[in-house]
Amino acid sequence: KCPKSAEIIRPILRGRDIKRYGYDFADTYLLNVHNGIREKGIPPINIDDYPAVKAHLDQYWDKISIRDDRGKTPYNLRNCAYMDDFNKQKVAWARLMRIAKNAPDSFPRFALVDAEHYVLDSLCFFTGKNIEYLIQVLNSEYAAYYFFKNIAILDNGGMQMRQQYVESIPLPKIVVNKDICNIDKLIYAAFNFNDEEQVFIKNYVQSRKQYLRL
Repeated sequence: KCPKSAEIIRPILRGRDIKRYGYDFADTYLLNVHNGIREKGIPPINIDDYPAVKAHLDQYWDKISIRDDRGKTPYNLRNCAYMDDFNKQKVAWARLMRIAKNAPDSFPRFALVDAEHYVLDSLCFFTGKNIEYLIQVLNSEYAAYYFFKNIAILDNGGMQMRQQYVESIPLPKIVVNKDICNIDKLIYAAFNFNDEEQVFIKNYVQSRKQYLRL
């Protein structure tokens, strides 16, 4: 065992691991042999500082030596200007979502991901302030209505959750906490939606979910 290797081994999440609010970690890891961040004075990882990792990668030298997307050396990952954001608490979601036939409430699925967990490029994520507030709004019935109205839905029922749709969702000004039981009531009150409007949203969301589950 080489404890130093742990410095560049990071847990990583895939699209299938993302659930509503949280995630199921599948014991999958990434070797973060990063290429540094020039603007922040962070140098590239020197693989010689991690002999156990280098020995492992050298078993695949024929493949890694011809990589097109490499960094300073074939061992290094390509440049990533937002590499530091992976080390922060974040909200993550799959670029392509589906509604599970046995779980009609499985949409939308935005997960609160712990710091130090990385995500594959099949996922989008953001960091910043008010994360616990945003995760509740994005998983709400109101958000489901907004996404159904705006996102592109493929013929096979896959919903393209591009970042521009998430960035443009109108956000209500409310105060929420971890123990909130009904985020939708707070959202509807903040937007001054009357009973008829609330029923319309609920029925629309349920009808779309039912249709996409067929």
